[in-house]
Amino acid sequence: MLTEEASYKLLKQLEANPAVSQRELARKMGMSLGKVNFCLRALISKGFIKANNFHNNKKKLGYLYVLTPSGIEKKTILTTNFLKRKLVEYEAIQKEIAELKEEIQIGEDRT
Repeated sequence: MLTEEASYKLLKQLEANPAVSQRELARKMGMSLGKVNFCLRALISKGFIKANNFHNNKKKLGYLYVLTPSGIEKKTILTTNFLKRKLVEYEAIQKEIAELKEEIQIGEDRT
C-alpha cells in the first residue's frame, strides 16, 4: 500500500534527483527494492511521475523520474499535510517535555 508519507518522501527524492536509481531510493528511504518499485509504479499509474529511459544509457536500465504537473500539485498537498502532522507531533512532544521537567522539579524540591 502506498501511504501519503511514502508518496511525499518519494516525490521529494525524485524532485531533488530525477536520475536516482531504485536501489538508491530504497537505501535512502529504508525500504526494500520491491516496495520502491511498487510505489513508483503506483505513482506512475496515478499520473504523478513519468519514467523515461536515458537516451545515452547503453544498458537502458537508467530512468529519469519526472514529476508531472499533477505530481507537483500532489507533492504540494502532501507537503502541507506532512507539515501539519509534524507540527501536531512537535507540540505534543513539547507538552510532554514540559510535564517531565515539572515532574523533575517537584522531585528535586522534595529532597
